[in-house]
Amino acid sequence: MAMAAMFYLIAFITLGSALMMVINKNIFHSALLMLVSFVGVAAVYILLHADFLAAVQVLVYAGAITVFIIFGIMFTMKGDPKKTNPFSKNAIPAAVLLLLFIVINAVTVVITVWPLSNLNPPETTVRAIADLMLSKYVVGFEVTAVLLLTAMVGAIVIVKGVKKSS
Repeated sequence: MAMAAMFYLIAFITLGSALMMVINKNIFHSALLMLVSFVGVAAVYILLHADFLAAVQVLVYAGAITVFIIFGIMFTMKGDPKKTNPFSKNAIPAAVLLLLFIVINAVTVVITVWPLSNLNPPETTVRAIADLMLSKYVVGFEVTAVLLLTAMVGAIVIVKGVKKSS
């Protein structure tokens, strides 16, 4: 009972912050609300005993991605930050599509027969994932790190601007 109440509280906070992120007029506040939404998703992972996914969610999304977005906003923002996220003219078609997707998802969840397993979840998922990431998939892991570093350097060069040599 307590786990269900905790799940509903976390879900309410996560969905509420995601909704406020979309509605908010200030893009900086929207980025901070996105951070709350990412942490809420990590909390759901913790409730599901997916400790590695929760840690990755906090480190990558709540940490790195949110910081990159906030830096991007700060580097490119011109004018009043309260008017940086204008209201879209497509709000009504978007609301209709949203309701359609909610109905489709609700019907899918209700009519699906969810199989139950008697298997116990693994005690920890970190060791198995770390063994794979640092042995079998080490090349892909390192290539991804170099790719992200290249993207970050490219973003800094674009934001800073290239001076013409005379």
